[in-house]
Amino acid sequence: MSFEIQGKLYKKFDIQQVTDTFKKREFVIELDGQYPQYIQFQLTQDRCGVLDPYNEAQTIKVFFDLRGREWKSPQGEFKYFNSLNAWKIEAAVDPNAQAAAPVSPPAADGGFPQAADEQKFDDNDDLPF
Repeated sequence: MSFEIQGKLYKKFDIQQVTDTFKKREFVIELDGQYPQYIQFQLTQDRCGVLDPYNEAQTIKVFFDLRGREWKSPQGEFKYFNSLNAWKIEAAVDPNAQAAAPVSPPAADGGFPQAADEQKFDDNDDLPF
């Protein structure tokens, strides 16, 4: 199952070589609101580099999968772990940024049509309106 979320890149960490054949990179995004949320994601293997072009405080969109696993301790207890496994990142438009819309200056005449702007109608027009 795939999800997507947009937020501000809060922190990005270095690539970690976990084993000889497995590497990961973690990062955190901040979700604005009355109580900001900090969500941690991970990138794995060849996807670790997709975070390189983005800077902290930049608004990004993260596409991710939710992963869960079970672990049995030596004492026989079961524990469950979740991870948010990112697979794609895109630059996104900051929803708090106000884009300045171009405003055209008002016409000197107030923008109302003038007599010279009227169409010349043919008296032989057979339309009823």
